[in-house]
Amino acid sequence: MQSFKGWPPAALAWFSELEQNNNREWFQANRQTYDEAVRGPLEALLAEVNEEFGDGKVFRPNRDTRFSADKTPYKLQIYAVLYHPGRGGWYVQLRKEGLFAGGGLYDPDRERLAAVRSAIAADDTGPKLEEVVTKMEAEGLELMKYGALKTAPRGYPADHPRVHLLRLPHLAAGIFHPAGDWLHTAEAKQRVVEAWRSVTPLLEWLAGTAGPTARTPGEL
Repeated sequence: MQSFKGWPPAALAWFSELEQNNNREWFQANRQTYDEAVRGPLEALLAEVNEEFGDGKVFRPNRDTRFSADKTPYKLQIYAVLYHPGRGGWYVQLRKEGLFAGGGLYDPDRERLAAVRSAIAADDTGPKLEEVVTKMEAEGLELMKYGALKTAPRGYPADHPRVHLLRLPHLAAGIFHPAGDWLHTAEAKQRVVEAWRSVTPLLEWLAGTAGPTARTPGEL
């Protein structure tokens, strides 16, 4: 396994060219660049952080086009997930625009979301989450607010002191770093590790309040 030295400029160029040639013929003709410049460095990074964060899974480049009007076969990003022993996990994604790193609980099933919201609302567990979120935001991470409800979920008062957290359909956070020369060096690993360490208290809160359960498909 190669040591992680960042992603070479060829990785970002590869994504730009894929965007213009998103077909099987082009992908196969340029598979070596994907393996060596895109996927290879990500696998090297995961190997180097294994002792602290555990095993990671790199997801396939193929898109699921069965229920999409967009039939282009390949994703314009590469990403990996490392699962936390309790609940949720760490996440990293590279695309031509830059690098995203973070983690948490994404797209939970209804039962799990209900358990998390109950813990958010409870006076013995909710305030700790507020502390965790405040610290993450001070370190540059942002909560994922995509799909947030406009008001409190059913069963919770609209004036609940943590309604801003109750409204979230995910409990995840991360930071996006626009592409720069740093991406081609070992500094990329440092930025990923810093983000994962920042989000770890959130994962520990999730594990301690809702408990470990089997993951559902697509869920961190």
